[in-house]
Amino acid sequence: MKKLITMALAATLIAMTSMPAEANLKPKTVTPTLAILDTALDTSIPSIKSRIVAEVCILDWPSCPNGKTFMEGPGSSVLPLNILSTSSFNHGTQMVSAALNANPNLNIVFVRIVGNTRAGAQQTYGINTLVNALTWVNNNKSKYNIVAVASSNATNAPVIKMKTADYCSPTKLDPVISTLNNSGIPVFFPSGNSGTNASMKDKIEWPACIKQSIAVGGVETLNLDQPQISLISNYDKNLVDLWGEVQLATIYPGNKPGFSYGTSVSVQAIAARYVQLKTVFPAYTSDQLITLMKSSSVQVPSINGQNVYLFNLLKAING
Repeated sequence: MKKLITMALAATLIAMTSMPAEANLKPKTVTPTLAILDTALDTSIPSIKSRIVAEVCILDWPSCPNGKTFMEGPGSSVLPLNILSTSSFNHGTQMVSAALNANPNLNIVFVRIVGNTRAGAQQTYGINTLVNALTWVNNNKSKYNIVAVASSNATNAPVIKMKTADYCSPTKLDPVISTLNNSGIPVFFPSGNSGTNASMKDKIEWPACIKQSIAVGGVETLNLDQPQISLISNYDKNLVDLWGEVQLATIYPGNKPGFSYGTSVSVQAIAARYVQLKTVFPAYTSDQLITLMKSSSVQVPSINGQNVYLFNLLKAING
């Protein structure tokens, strides 16, 4: 889901502390849960439906199913199938499916962050959207035992300063991510799919470039003798934290099987396995688990001398 961030023209910041307490799909769970921020979701797919513990819609526009900018409870993330199946909105279903491919025992809280016009087109979403969505996650982390966040969105504008070394401009999203980090909840973002763009050489996209976030790059593994860094994946030797598969088998709206490709997929694979490690090592802090993941990653050869290490789950569990 790679959209240029545009500040919403008709948006008003949601007062998260005054959001209505509406019905949720299931009571508080003790199983570690991943919060996924994305477009929309086909909750009728059996393999997905059984893993969803909550849905919420947080938008800059009054286009949640209830006609408002906020909705919590069953149906919050859903759109009619004719809209949900389009390239504008099928991404969320793909990403939840990718996460479940990597960790079938995952519990998921889905946060819809992209609104739709009556014609089914995407509405703009931006920094305000992410601030509100992650604030909701922080406010509800204990209720759903959320241990990580995966948001498969990236952009190189307007916060990337192309000609400076410290190219990731600070925004009001940074302290929200820090707050989640301080409570032991890492936020995973894709490094971006503009690796072939000369202007992005040795840069990753926003918000992955925020130092408090966990940036995930993509590695090609399908039908190869050995893994190799994806040509589309952005790279920064100082900011990319972990590397995951760039392609996985997924399910599309309408329960149609397929494949999904991009660092969006890598984010879901890594975040889902982080949750799995949290299940195996519940006493570990988030910092300890990220360190374990880095030390359990295997070097991927690169003709450009890049430091790329593909995470190996079995190595992390078995040592």
